[in-house]
Amino acid sequence: MIDLNFSKEDGLLPAIVQDNATGRVLMLAYINKNSWEKSLETNEAHFWSRSRQELWHKGGTSGHVQKIKEIYVDCDSDTVLFKVEQVGGAACHTGYQSCFYQKVDSNGKITVDDEKVFDPKEVYSK
Repeated sequence: MIDLNFSKEDGLLPAIVQDNATGRVLMLAYINKNSWEKSLETNEAHFWSRSRQELWHKGGTSGHVQKIKEIYVDCDSDTVLFKVEQVGGAACHTGYQSCFYQKVDSNGKITVDDEKVFDPKEVYSK
């Protein structure tokens, strides 16, 4: 098994998540050794929540899990790329398909460049 380099950044590695079918970047999160092992064990994306300081199963609350189809590791073994099937059509907790829905133009103005897939108030009030 690959030996990821968890010696940097307090044991956290960036994990880029990409839609396996479309290639769209869905989100960036962080993994630690425990979330890495859980992701491998279940074939579903698990991360380390820096804000909550706990293991986070993506979609555990919303049902919008990420089924891992392929995993790539960078040349330094300190960043991973999860290619996933995004269940429910949305990766972002704000209801968008991707967390990268805000487009910045040459003047620094931000516009929303996507449409919501779900209403977060309905999904997270359960």
